[in-house]
Amino acid sequence: MLSNTQRRKGSKQREKVLDIVRSTKSHPTADWVFHEVRKELPNISLATVYRNLNLLVESEEINEVLCDGQLRFDANKGEHFHFICKSCKGIFDIEETRVSSPDFKLPRGYVVKDVKIDFYGLCPNCQSKK
Repeated sequence: MLSNTQRRKGSKQREKVLDIVRSTKSHPTADWVFHEVRKELPNISLATVYRNLNLLVESEEINEVLCDGQLRFDANKGEHFHFICKSCKGIFDIEETRVSSPDFKLPRGYVVKDVKIDFYGLCPNCQSKK
């Protein structure tokens, strides 16, 4: 979590960045967040948006999602996976959590903090276009 100093410094900007990421399920890029935040805070810089996104990831308030080499952000902190459309590049949350193998075991001494499983294919919208 953020320290008290980090919370106070730039908190208005950080809260607006967090609000924007939480307002969408589209898994936005930093550029998209920047353009949305500028609608309310026109003087904010792209560097400030990046810094705040990084602080929010470090404090585990949002997650990073890598899609085709592009970093995106996700405010959904619940257990879920992602489906990435190979055509439109959309990222969709999959709430199903039963995707696991009961035979899989890590070597002794490892502690799992997070699991990331991504599914790739065509979303329903792109399937209907073909």
